[in-house]
Amino acid sequence: MQNLNYGVVGNCRSAALISEKGSIEWFCFPDFDSPSIFSKILDVEKGGEFSFEVSDQYSITQKYIENTNILSTLFTSEEGSFEVIDFMPRYKLFDANYYLPPEIYRYIRHLSGKPVFGINYNPKMKYAEKEAVHYISKRFIKSQSVDDPLDCVYLYSSLQFASILGKKEVVLESDQFILLSNNQKLINIDIARVSLEYNRTKVYWLNWVNRSRKFKTYNAMITRSSLILKLMSYQPSGAVLAALTTSIPETIGEVRNWDYRFCWLRDASMSIETLLSIGHDESARRFIVFIKGILKSKQDKFQIMYGIRGERILHEEELTHLSGYENSKPVRIGNAAYFQKQNDVYGYLMNVIYQYYKYFPGTLDEIEDIWEVVRNIVRAVIADWKNPDKGIWEIRNTDKHFVFSKIMCWVTLDRGRKIAQLLNLTEYAKSWKKEAENIKKDILENGWNEQMQSFTQTYHETDLDASLLLMEEYGFISGTDERYKKTVQAIKKELFYKGLMYRYINADDFGRLSSSFTICTFWLIRGLYVTGQTDEAQQIFDKIVGYSNHLGLFSEDLDFESKRQLGNFPQAYSHLALINTAILFSDERHLSRFIRP
Repeated sequence: MQNLNYGVVGNCRSAALISEKGSIEWFCFPDFDSPSIFSKILDVEKGGEFSFEVSDQYSITQKYIENTNILSTLFTSEEGSFEVIDFMPRYKLFDANYYLPPEIYRYIRHLSGKPVFGINYNPKMKYAEKEAVHYISKRFIKSQSVDDPLDCVYLYSSLQFASILGKKEVVLESDQFILLSNNQKLINIDIARVSLEYNRTKVYWLNWVNRSRKFKTYNAMITRSSLILKLMSYQPSGAVLAALTTSIPETIGEVRNWDYRFCWLRDASMSIETLLSIGHDESARRFIVFIKGILKSKQDKFQIMYGIRGERILHEEELTHLSGYENSKPVRIGNAAYFQKQNDVYGYLMNVIYQYYKYFPGTLDEIEDIWEVVRNIVRAVIADWKNPDKGIWEIRNTDKHFVFSKIMCWVTLDRGRKIAQLLNLTEYAKSWKKEAENIKKDILENGWNEQMQSFTQTYHETDLDASLLLMEEYGFISGTDERYKKTVQAIKKELFYKGLMYRYINADDFGRLSSSFTICTFWLIRGLYVTGQTDEAQQIFDKIVGYSNHLGLFSEDLDFESKRQLGNFPQAYSHLALINTAILFSDERHLSRFIRP
């Protein structure tokens, strides 16, 4: 059985998944959405990896360097010990730009004795569709696709190249390094340079964490999740990824296997809002720039998701040559959901834009540019809110009047109204307030089921949905409102199972769900907390955080029985929800420079 016991290192351009044994088993190069060069996670036999081979006498432990996205894997035995420090360089330059080259360092630190290991360097190009051939030069090994010399990577090392390619045993007596780069390096790479890059990167992450809000409890947990969210932002554009992988199944052997290396406006907006809540407005500024960039004209319409550079067309295809994670096919790249209609997406986005106007507006021209975006969004919602859509869960083959979609349409108009008030545009504020009231009235009349004493997933039906728990968080209804209290209890009774939450239990276009969507359990915890059931909320929270992997990382889903992690990894949704929920139970250590309203 495979396990998602991976650490992640990255530099806001790409990222690598490194197993608990120190093996790189997923790495897309040079960018998050590039074809992989190591993909053992999706095919154990064909996928390729980059690992350190040691005898069974070695014990292997793994941890993050505290308050960084730098990973340490420790190999210890009677013959000696060594540490592999994996990182991708990221730090600020003097001109305020960032240095984030497409490369990963494997810094091998000698700790004691004479440890022995071999290196399994086995890149497989283009999602393991192409074998790699290797050419040794004086300075590097060039590994390229068998039929494309431009599809290549460069390996630099203080170890002998022949030993690396020949998988010969290495007796370690001093610090060594391996650098894998997408580009041929124009400077000399030696152990001194590696140490410099390591320390610069370490200082960058330490400084980033130092600017975060601090909490009396759960601070380490909040910090790790915030570092993961930051790592999943794409520096060149400001986009935020939903996850770093593709096709890790929601349930082993089933077909809910999707590519999440894209920017969903919903997920990204929630991530940005969470980073704002702990004091990081730079990511929000960059996301606002991304939003401006995806609208080329006033006539452009929003999609639910984009490529990380703002691409609108995201062709979905299957990679039939890969066996899939634990033989769960298909393996997909691209995502056909980009053309779906999901009316809830506007609400999250407008909520972030509202905070932009309230707390860190830019120059006059930028404020005016974003105002055009606001008007564009409001026009779309006024035109669409009465229509059915696919809903938050992207149900592919049906359109319905999803209650939560309507609620987020209300959020759009409510926040749009507040933005107009901030800008002293009273006519817009008055008009949009009236439309928001119309939406709310419609929801209360059609979304509440008097017989069930609960809001329901869709108008005039009886199915329940975990997303309804969010209506309080977004200000649609108070936590003291009896309708919300009863909805929380109804949802808990129907969807809470063995300590975890279903999204919903009615069958969709792929059948009935068989795993728990992690974020939904965090939503339930908040619902219980704000309705006064704080002890029960605390108990559920303390259990679910124990289901993370060995480094505190979460994927998208959890198995109800075994509690093993499933779905794409790491998942922004899960980590932002963990942060927001942990904050409920923790007091700040000191007043931060940013206080969320």
